[in-house]
Amino acid sequence: MHGRLFRTLLPISLGVAFGSCTFVAAATSSRCRCLSGQPCWPSSQTFARLATQVSQPLVYPAPPARPCYICPHSSECNDVMNGWTDAIWRSDHAGAMQSPNFEMFIFPNGTIDARYLTVSLDAPCAQESVPEIGVDARSAGDIQAAVRFAAEHNLKLVVKNTGHDFLGRSDGRGSFMVWTHHMKNITVHPSFTPLGALPDEQYEYAMTLDAGVQWYEAYAAADAANRTLVGGISAGGSVGAAGGWLLGGGHSALSPSYGLGVDNVLEISVVTSSGAHLTTNAHRHADLFWALRGGGGGTFGIVTSVTYRTRPSVPVVAVYCLTDAGWGGYTQFGQSDGAYSFAFFGIIPNVSWAQANTTVNPYLKFVEEVAANSSTSGDPAEELTVYAAMTVPVPSWYEWAQVSGSTVEIGSWLIPRDAIETNHKDVTSALLSIPIANYHIIAGRAVSNVSTSAAGLNPAWRKAAAHAVTGISWPDGTAANVINAMREKLKINTATLRALTPDLGAYFNEASLYEPDPAHLFFGSHYKALQAIKEKYDPTDLFIIAEGVGSDHWDKALECRMARS
Repeated sequence: MHGRLFRTLLPISLGVAFGSCTFVAAATSSRCRCLSGQPCWPSSQTFARLATQVSQPLVYPAPPARPCYICPHSSECNDVMNGWTDAIWRSDHAGAMQSPNFEMFIFPNGTIDARYLTVSLDAPCAQESVPEIGVDARSAGDIQAAVRFAAEHNLKLVVKNTGHDFLGRSDGRGSFMVWTHHMKNITVHPSFTPLGALPDEQYEYAMTLDAGVQWYEAYAAADAANRTLVGGISAGGSVGAAGGWLLGGGHSALSPSYGLGVDNVLEISVVTSSGAHLTTNAHRHADLFWALRGGGGGTFGIVTSVTYRTRPSVPVVAVYCLTDAGWGGYTQFGQSDGAYSFAFFGIIPNVSWAQANTTVNPYLKFVEEVAANSSTSGDPAEELTVYAAMTVPVPSWYEWAQVSGSTVEIGSWLIPRDAIETNHKDVTSALLSIPIANYHIIAGRAVSNVSTSAAGLNPAWRKAAAHAVTGISWPDGTAANVINAMREKLKINTATLRALTPDLGAYFNEASLYEPDPAHLFFGSHYKALQAIKEKYDPTDLFIIAEGVGSDHWDKALECRMARS
C-alpha cells in the first residue's frame, strides 16, 4: 500500500536467526478482535468451509526467511538469499513486507520475534507479525467471501497487495489476511463513461486496473497504448497502482503537471464490511468516492479495481543536480563527517529540451557559481563540489520511471509554498540539521489548483509545494532498546520538520507512527466528515489501520476497542 519509496544512504545489513518463542494469547471479549491462538479462533473445519467459497486454496503466509531455518542449503533458501532485497520478489510472497522490520514483532519485555538472513543471530522466531492465514483473492467474489468470514468471526483483518507500507498496515500478528496481489486485469477503454454519468461525460483511453496491478505493469500497459498514467516510482515499479498509494493521496513526479493520484481517478470499486460490492464515482456513492480519495487505504473497504484517466505519452526532460515551472521530482540532503550532500533529480513533461533548459539553467548556473566561490575562504569545510548539473531528454515518463529504492521507518511533513518563499533559510537549516532528509517536489501547481473540498485528501496538500521526509534504519539483530532509541531520534527529527509549519500536516502514506495528533495531521479539517462516512459504510470497524480514521477508538495494537469517555 504505500507511495514512492524513501531513498536512504544508510546501509542495511542482512541476517537470519534460530530460536523459538510462544505466542501468548490475550484475553478476548466482545470488544476485542479474535486472534490466532485464542479459543475464539475458527477451527480447521471452519476454515475448510471458507475454502469452498473462494476460487483458490487458502494461503498460509510465512516469514520469508523460513526456508533457511528448515534447510539452510536448500534451493528454497537460495531463492530467499537472492530475492531478499528484490522488491518484486517480496511482493510475490504473501508473508513478506517491503521493509523487513514490519515483519518482526517486539514483545513488551524487549524480546524480538524475527527471522533474519544470518542464522548465527540468535533471536526467537515464530510467526512474527505475519498473518496466520488468508484468502488469495482473484475476484471481487473472493474478497466478499473473505470479508463476510472475518466479520462473522470477529477476526482482526489486514489487507495486503505488495507490502509497501511505512506504517506496517499490511500485516498484523494473529490476523486474517486478504491478499489482492494476484488480481492483475488491466483494461484500456478507448472511451469511458463512469457508471451513472450522462452519455456525454466521456474520457479517452481511461484505464481500469485491478487491485493487484503494480506500477511497472500499469506503466507498460499505458506505454503500449501510447498513454501516460500519473503514478509513483519505487523499487522496480513494485508499488501497487490500485490500492494504498491512491487511497492515501498518491504523489508522483508528474503531480506538479497533472495532479495527485486522487485527482486523476474516475471510478473506484470496493467491497465494504457488509460484503457489498460497490462502484463509486462522482455519481454513485459519491460520499464514499470522496472518502476513498485520500482518506486512507484499508479504512473504508477493500478496493477491487480503479479506473484512471490517462494522457497522451509525451517526451520528458530530466534534470539532475521549480515546481511552478512544471518540474517535479526528488531531492536528498545528507551529512557525513561534517560534510553535506545534496542531490536532486526531477522531470518536466511535454516540453522541448530547449524550453526545459530555459526554466532550469538559471538555477544550475547559480549552483555552479556558488561552488566556484565556495573555496575562496580556504576552509575545506566550506567547499562545495558539484558532481553533475545537467538536463537529459527522455522519450517518455515510462522510461524515466524505471528506478529502484529501499525502505525504512520514516517521518515526514508537508512544506507550503509561502514557507519556502519567505523562510527558505530556516527550511534549509532544518533539512541540513537532519542526518538524512529527502525533499520531494511533488506538489504545487496542478496539485494546488484543485479545491480542498474536491476529495477527502488532507487539505494541507493544496497549500504544499514539497514533501520533506526523514528516516532511520538498523542492522539485523539490533536490540529492542537500541531500536527504540533510534525511534526517539526519529521523533525529534520529525518534530524539527513539523516546527517549520506546525499548522499544515503530513502525507498519510509516508509518515511516522508516532505523530502526536494523527487525526489532524493526516486528515486536517476533513477528519469528522471522513469519520461519519466510515461509520456509514463500516459501522463495526472491521477495517482499522494504524493512525487511520477511527483508530483513535482502539488500543495501540488495534485489537480492542477502548471504552468511550
